[in-house]
Amino acid sequence: MNALRRHRELERIWSSRPGWRGKLTTVNNNDIGLMFLFTAATFFVIAGILAMLIRAQLATPRSVFMGPEIYNQVFTMHGTIMMFLFAIPLFEGLTIYLLPKMLGTRDLAFPRLSAFGFWCYAFGGSLLIFSLLAGIAPESGWFMYPPLSSTLGSPGINPDFWLLGITFVEISAISAAVEIVVTVLIYRAPGMSLDKLPIFAWYMLVVAVMILTGFPPLILGSLLLELERAFGMPFFQVEAGGDSLLWQHLFWLFGHPEVYIIFLPAAGVVSTVLPVMARTTLLGYGWVVAAAASLGVLSFGLWVHHMYATGIPHMGLAFFSAASTLVAVPTGVQIFAWIGTIWKGRPEMHLPMLWILAFFATFVMGGLTGVMVAMVPFDWQSHDTYFVVAHFHYVLVGGFVFPMLAGLYYWLPHFTGRKRYFRLGETAFWLIVLGFHGTFLLLHWAGLLGMRRRIDSIEPGSGWELINLLASIGGFVMAIGFALVLIDVGVNAAVAVRGRRNPWRAATLEWAMPAPSPSYNLASLPKVLSRYPLYDDPDLPLRIARGEGLLGNPRSGLREILTVEIASGRPNYLVIFPTNSALPIVMALITGGFFVGMLIKAYWLLPLSVLAVTALAVWWAWSLGSSEDEGPQPVGHGLALPPASEMERSPGWWGSLFLLLANGVFFGSLLFGYAFLWTVAPNWPPPTLLEPGLAGPLLALGGAALAFGGIRLADRAVRRDAAPWLGLLLSLAGLAALAAAAVTVLARTTHNAHAYDATLWVVAGYVLFHATVAGLMTVFLTLRASAGYLSRVGEVRVVRLWTDYAAIAALLGLGAAWLPVALS
Repeated sequence: MNALRRHRELERIWSSRPGWRGKLTTVNNNDIGLMFLFTAATFFVIAGILAMLIRAQLATPRSVFMGPEIYNQVFTMHGTIMMFLFAIPLFEGLTIYLLPKMLGTRDLAFPRLSAFGFWCYAFGGSLLIFSLLAGIAPESGWFMYPPLSSTLGSPGINPDFWLLGITFVEISAISAAVEIVVTVLIYRAPGMSLDKLPIFAWYMLVVAVMILTGFPPLILGSLLLELERAFGMPFFQVEAGGDSLLWQHLFWLFGHPEVYIIFLPAAGVVSTVLPVMARTTLLGYGWVVAAAASLGVLSFGLWVHHMYATGIPHMGLAFFSAASTLVAVPTGVQIFAWIGTIWKGRPEMHLPMLWILAFFATFVMGGLTGVMVAMVPFDWQSHDTYFVVAHFHYVLVGGFVFPMLAGLYYWLPHFTGRKRYFRLGETAFWLIVLGFHGTFLLLHWAGLLGMRRRIDSIEPGSGWELINLLASIGGFVMAIGFALVLIDVGVNAAVAVRGRRNPWRAATLEWAMPAPSPSYNLASLPKVLSRYPLYDDPDLPLRIARGEGLLGNPRSGLREILTVEIASGRPNYLVIFPTNSALPIVMALITGGFFVGMLIKAYWLLPLSVLAVTALAVWWAWSLGSSEDEGPQPVGHGLALPPASEMERSPGWWGSLFLLLANGVFFGSLLFGYAFLWTVAPNWPPPTLLEPGLAGPLLALGGAALAFGGIRLADRAVRRDAAPWLGLLLSLAGLAALAAAAVTVLARTTHNAHAYDATLWVVAGYVLFHATVAGLMTVFLTLRASAGYLSRVGEVRVVRLWTDYAAIAALLGLGAAWLPVALS
């Protein structure tokens, strides 16, 4: 098969349908990545307009440009859109588009999950934008502190848009994180061991794990606050045994790691682009990887950094202050590695390099003010002033937006296949950098003079008038610069001349394919022998196009892809990906129906949505796999690999493992909230305790034993080609017993009388939900076995993971529910 025929056949197999209908059904990473990027850029424009409205309001004293209610909606939505709808989706889109190319593979681990995540993001974000246009946007700040956001402070529907819309969007973030982790671990080019990973892949692996462990506390907090608003469960009401500080703990358990979740992808861009601009390789690759991982771990010990003024004990203040300072060490390691890379190379001052230099200056300044606010005495003085606002923008704009602009101009030839012809980018660079520092350097000064954040006007004679006027002028200069960037990118993408495939002479695999990249990315999967494959073998792009790698000859219209062993990179098994489908968008729409039902109090929509999602999930899963053992399949060069469905640790097993990691953090956060209220809330637990008797504990213990043992018996039977019916029946009986134990707790408590009862309701409901999910998966497994699909162990191993998790959650959750009784 010649190169042209191979290209046409692979394009036929991997491409989406033409036109807008194809975008609704595509599952291709190129399409999904670009859709993420375009949507995130749209939200950035909206948030930028809101920022200009804020600066217009604060430019003059006692401005009547906006009233307090509208101003509160505008600044709340500005922060919400920038943090949740722009920053995280932007790097997710970049990663979805680039990561398979860098890793030398054809797509991400779960293409339909990528599409489902995008539509959840688009629909959830649209809910928030609708609330803004309708004048019913939240007014409580992007941090939504109770009681401002509870029914006491906001009795209308406004906070519900935030709570439900953000939770909907977070489904997208969790989906993308699962995709990224599994892709980096097992979907790579043959020979690409862990020590040969592109540095960007290491960063994204750390970030994805941080998302899986950092986002669940926010999801939990949002659900608890919505349950309080919708059903009167008093988690944050002091008079009913709750505490509003619980929200702050849950929010900042997410909020401070999120700063590093946003920064680390940008650092990955810098570590990728800077060596190319310096015409050398990255100095201290291993040290940079270790620093990124250390920063990811340390970031979870800093959340009280935002709560110094809430009455934290002095020992706690000292610990979190020290931890906040300690993060400067891995950050410094990365900065010195980048400086060393410049020192050993020959830097060329292209536009991406200009943005990296602007990042260095701005981020270091933001880091220094970060060390200042980590010091408790200074933080007590500057807390809730514009000093903190300025620091925050220095870190996030300087530490994220500037590197992303470097990445934009670095990968623009790859996105468009064109070289830059019009040079608006350099003008935009100076406008943005000067406008940014002209705005936020002055706002540090205003904060030191006592200007409080979140105020809708300033008073004459305060000493802040000239500062705010100049800051507003700088903000509009910056906005003009960002507009020029959008114009520059659009014009160059549309009318510039065709460029070379690898204009920067870079070494990573995304430059080994045509630009813009075909839907299949690589015509064949090359063997990788180093971190810099294009430096070692300049002819590699030609050999890939000729089909000299693995999977160079497409067969039977199948979307074939390889996995590798995690550490060594040796080929492991063959995976057949699903084709384009409307399932992701339909499932996202129905999932959205659940959130809309909660929003408009149409609770009859909730069970219908759950049933519809369950039916679609069964259809989704049933369409995968094969009813026959296929045995090893040829992949090229005389190598034959078994299909994924016949492996113990299939992609579905890995995906379930990391999804359950996020699930476990969610459950751990729930137990943390239970323990926190028990420790600090008055009248906890109330005089009337849960009285479970013996039935509940016996059901829980017996059910866990049956569930554990039954699924293992079924697993062993499938391995021996025997009938798994007994094991499946025992497992199903055990899960039913766990559900019954949860019902005994629900039956003996009232959900809205006290925070103790409400918390037990949520814990027992969590156990009931997971016992039901594992039970439905067991029933599905039984049906698959009866249909002849269960001659392999892959699906059994997936259900075993979920069954084990349901049993462990039941023992821990119900044990915590009955603990006060045992201690009383």
